[in-house]
Amino acid sequence: MSKIHQTAIVDKNAIIGKNCEIGPFCIIGANVVLGDNNILHSSVVIDGFTTIGNNNKFFPSAVIGADCQDLKYNGELTKLIIGNNNTFREFCTVNRSATMDEPTQIGDNCLFMAYTHIAHNCILGNNIILANAVNLAGHIHIHNNVIVGGMVAMHQFVKIGTFAFVGGKSGIKKDIPPFTRGEGFPYKVMGLNAVGLQRNGFSKEAIKTIKVIYKVFYNSGLNVSQALQKVENLTLTAEQQIFINFVKEAERGICK
Repeated sequence: MSKIHQTAIVDKNAIIGKNCEIGPFCIIGANVVLGDNNILHSSVVIDGFTTIGNNNKFFPSAVIGADCQDLKYNGELTKLIIGNNNTFREFCTVNRSATMDEPTQIGDNCLFMAYTHIAHNCILGNNIILANAVNLAGHIHIHNNVIVGGMVAMHQFVKIGTFAFVGGKSGIKKDIPPFTRGEGFPYKVMGLNAVGLQRNGFSKEAIKTIKVIYKVFYNSGLNVSQALQKVENLTLTAEQQIFINFVKEAERGICK
């Protein structure tokens, strides 16, 4: 049975799972589905057509599932879907999507530090860390195992590849390839996220193969089209294929 503070306002139509803790002055709207073992500290607001999994933590003044800030939005019944084992720190805001065809989505095991903002239609994978005051515009896709430093701003439609490390106070306008690290305003790729890869169990051989493909795109003097042609007939490892596929699908181009 869930524990709901007497000052909390929980709509009678909201679905609340088992063993949840809903703290003082929290507000939960009619169309919210909350899974099991979720903890809402004081003054958390969860609204809209928002579905949340299990074992998530919401710290004071987080606002989850509010209307998006897109001026084209006109009250459509859009959605937000959140997975399991995520932490949303103080004043974190996550908006529902602006369109019916694509909900805002967050995977599992993510940490969103204080004052982070996740806008409409963003799709975030698993094991992501957004440090304090990271701001995501609409339609951003962040793949699994990405770490983003504090006070980073990202342009709409940007994509961040798996295991990328984004340094703090950066401005992102193009896609960031997987396995890389960088920083700056404008953002510059500065090398591989070798430390992150080692910590996540990548073998020395796997890192070496990633470095080979990285050098083709960043150290050979070739433009992206030329680099893709150079690797076209190579027998690629799984990690190299992830890198190549990301570059091919980078509609905004990749950060250099």
